[in-house]
Amino acid sequence: MNSVMRMGLIIGALVVAVVGIGSTFVVQQTQQALVFVFGKVARPPITQPGLYFKLPWESVIYVDRRILDLETPSQEVIAADQKRLVVDAFTRYRVTDPLRFYQSVNNVAGANLRLASIVNSAVRTVLADASFASVVRTERSQLMNKIRDDVNRQAGGLGIQVVDVRLRRVDLPDPNSQAVFQRMQTERQREAADIRAQGSEISQSIKAKADRDATVIRADATRRSDEIRGAGDAEKNRVLAEAFQKDPDFFAFYRAMQAYDNGLKATGTRFILGPQSEFFRYFDNSKGQAAPAKP
Repeated sequence: MNSVMRMGLIIGALVVAVVGIGSTFVVQQTQQALVFVFGKVARPPITQPGLYFKLPWESVIYVDRRILDLETPSQEVIAADQKRLVVDAFTRYRVTDPLRFYQSVNNVAGANLRLASIVNSAVRTVLADASFASVVRTERSQLMNKIRDDVNRQAGGLGIQVVDVRLRRVDLPDPNSQAVFQRMQTERQREAADIRAQGSEISQSIKAKADRDATVIRADATRRSDEIRGAGDAEKNRVLAEAFQKDPDFFAFYRAMQAYDNGLKATGTRFILGPQSEFFRYFDNSKGQAAPAKP
């Protein structure tokens, strides 16, 4: 009898343990929980972590409460200025209403499918009203915020909140990119040619000014030199005139010696003169007087 009772107690304990284990569930910090009874919600969504109890016939469905990422494939968008753009975007969202989330999309995979369609539509709609320059440079942050608000408005019935939508890459299609690159290259080459032309013009101007200044300086120096030389020649002539007045004979002798020195140099010059020529008068007489003629 004791063994039968012991066996019954053990079986009863096992049943209680199984029922106890089946009647408890744990909600992690990264989870939210929905409790269903035969497909109907039995209680409000559980959003706080901890240990909870349920009836054995109740079922629990967990919903992730972390921020989730959605990668959307690249798509081609036509901007307001008719430029074709290849846009690559990603979205981050969280589940704020687990019951509505479960009823509308059932799980994360379904949410990603619905949200990707909404994001692509919002990207096309917003970028269609913006120019290429505003998307790439000037208004990119404002456009991303506008896309996020638009997605939140459309996805409000899914029980999720879009935290951020980012345009990771906005490029032109490959043929357009090559054409833009060539146009930019041509523009830079034209600017370089303009800069070189301006530099050459400035260089020529500087050289011309330097040549003009050098010509003026040489002309001034030549004029000053001529003035000094003229003053020297005048002074020389004055001294010679005074010397001539003081001793005409010596002056005549001096001029004759200069004539001999200049005329009798070894330059190949030939003179055909008679011995009685006036030019050689100092050869026979130191005073330059002609000898008396013989009878």
